[in-house]
Amino acid sequence: MDTIWTPDLSTLAGPKYVALNRALRDAVRAGDLPPGTRLPTVRDLAWRLGVTPGTVARAYQLATQEGLAEAVVGRGTFVAESTPRPGPRVPLHLEQDTRMVDLRTPQMPDVGQAAAFSQALLGVAAGVGAGWLNYPAQREELRLREVVCDWLSDLVLGPYGPEELVLTSGGQHGISVVMQCVLRGDRPVVLAEDLAYPGIRHAGRLLRAEVVGVETDSGGMKVEAFETACRRLMPQLVVLTTEAQNPTTARMSLERRAALAEIARAHDVWVLEDDCYTLFENRLPAFRALAPERTFYIGSLSKTVSPALRLGWVLAPSGMGDAARLTVQHGQFALSRPLTALCEHLLASGTARSLRDAVQVELGQRLETMVNRLGSFDLAWQPGLPFAWLNLPIGWRASTLARAAEAEGILLRTADEFALVHGRAPNAVRMAVPGNIPRARFEAGLVTLARLLSNPPAELPV
Repeated sequence: MDTIWTPDLSTLAGPKYVALNRALRDAVRAGDLPPGTRLPTVRDLAWRLGVTPGTVARAYQLATQEGLAEAVVGRGTFVAESTPRPGPRVPLHLEQDTRMVDLRTPQMPDVGQAAAFSQALLGVAAGVGAGWLNYPAQREELRLREVVCDWLSDLVLGPYGPEELVLTSGGQHGISVVMQCVLRGDRPVVLAEDLAYPGIRHAGRLLRAEVVGVETDSGGMKVEAFETACRRLMPQLVVLTTEAQNPTTARMSLERRAALAEIARAHDVWVLEDDCYTLFENRLPAFRALAPERTFYIGSLSKTVSPALRLGWVLAPSGMGDAARLTVQHGQFALSRPLTALCEHLLASGTARSLRDAVQVELGQRLETMVNRLGSFDLAWQPGLPFAWLNLPIGWRASTLARAAEAEGILLRTADEFALVHGRAPNAVRMAVPGNIPRARFEAGLVTLARLLSNPPAELPV
């Protein structure tokens, strides 16, 4: 069923594309646009409303992201057949498949964490008292914030102390906390690298934000593209990974960091610096060191000690620590007492540092194995990172390779899993280092993958 639907946008505030998206949502809920209705073409509706085709296209894109509409190639955009249910629909964490050589998500090697945690818990148990019967309070986290500051002391992060540090339930929680703290209004715009960690768009969706990709190259987000996006979209927040871009492994130069910082300052944009894959050696000054008045720096123990601990942190801009801690408090009061006591013991005793060093050695050796086996292909990697980025040789598509590899017992993540909606997805795959399977099995999987890459199919599926 087609429609000549022409909404009245004159009573709706905000940018035209937001108003049009809201009008479409209201019309669907009111039953004026039944499921299966084909919406007007972009050019036709733009002409009738007196707006640009880009405005309509952007409103349709938002509706598609929300599950309100469906875009069918060659046919147009339709009202979705079923009303989208509230809340997320896609799981964020990929469950490890132990039957396969699973290269989708980095897995922590066993370097004695369980024994160390057990010993630390015995020490923690001796300190359990009546205070554990009450709600946890953030004032009780001060000592843990101090030892986390010591953990970060080798990095160049600009001026900070325990008052700027905010404890979170892992890095993903930290991303949400920052967005909750700074985003305002209906459909705020968040900028991110056009290939980025999927958790950024999931956090944005929870807060009804529009996450827009900005073009990148081998050095990270492009300066000119960022400035253009700031002028055109008036974003409230930009998410950057400066040291270890996920998934491409790119490292941003100091000159580019400085240029981006000046643009963010000129357009009054908050910055979220995601450093969950923290590299502790050969570091450049973090983005926060260049713009401490607007940068939230995020890290965690997940990639260095164990993701089971769920300890992360946000290093807030100067003077913003209280606001960020109140944001956490309004969501969950504070971290649980057992967690903070355990992590404080691990960090203060030096156990966490020893575990981190052992993890780095094991993952580094496995990364070296990956580079040795696949280095003849177009492989991007960084010492200390538990993943590599592979641009595929001629003859392979990422989706086709993923299916062929799965048939051989190997799981990969293709570039389109990191691309934003309607963003670019190069012909590439990310390969994570699995620290939880025997080395011989890991190396055998790489040998198989090299054989596949060297023998592309005669014809690609249509």
